[in-house]
Amino acid sequence: MLTLYTFGPAFGLPDASPFVVKAEMLLKLAGLPYQTNRGGFRRAPKGKLPYIDDNGEIVADSTLIRLHIERKYGFDFDAGLTPEQRGAAWMFEKALEDHFYWHVVQARWCDDENFAKGPASFFKSIPWPVRPLAQAFIRRKVRNTLHGQGTGRYTPQEQAQLLKRGAQAAAQLLGDKLYFFGQAPCGADATAFGFIASAMSPDFRMTLRDEIENHPNLTAYVVRMRREFFGDASDGSHA
Repeated sequence: MLTLYTFGPAFGLPDASPFVVKAEMLLKLAGLPYQTNRGGFRRAPKGKLPYIDDNGEIVADSTLIRLHIERKYGFDFDAGLTPEQRGAAWMFEKALEDHFYWHVVQARWCDDENFAKGPASFFKSIPWPVRPLAQAFIRRKVRNTLHGQGTGRYTPQEQAQLLKRGAQAAAQLLGDKLYFFGQAPCGADATAFGFIASAMSPDFRMTLRDEIENHPNLTAYVVRMRREFFGDASDGSHA
């Protein structure tokens, strides 16, 4: 059976990582039976999750997992979309991954209160005398990454402007549809649910969450998607 390597449920979410949620959504949309395994991080080919083991074939990165499913199983995640919609859906996904994601990272790791509620738990296995040093080291690396990527260079006021526009754009694109590109979910919905739900975690305060919650259609979308695709009491295997 295909195995998806995950972090596991955390922060009121199906998984701590929106990329893992995206990958699991893709497997669900494709109707592929799979099991999850939370013990694979140290063996992750790219040093990150998710990755899959598909009968001995290892595929890392959520987008490469999508391409693998399309190639090996012949599943079209965007069936029914016009060429224009296919292009727009792909660009929408990349906007979420490059815009929403980094603001979530910054809110979780750089805000002291949020860090204590969430990412600090990742260091529990490290002995106490060393743990604060490890936390400080990793948080400094995250800040440097955010600065290099660009998100860390914005003032809070500038970020608020960008996030307001981003949430508004997502709400406008969704409109009154059930899914972002029509009445059936497509590949973009796997990404959209993963990243919008991640920003709406009840455990963290963040500007992006506030902006998303200003749009009832986005909050209803997350509730609907979670109920439809993650409403089961999972035992780690999925058919």
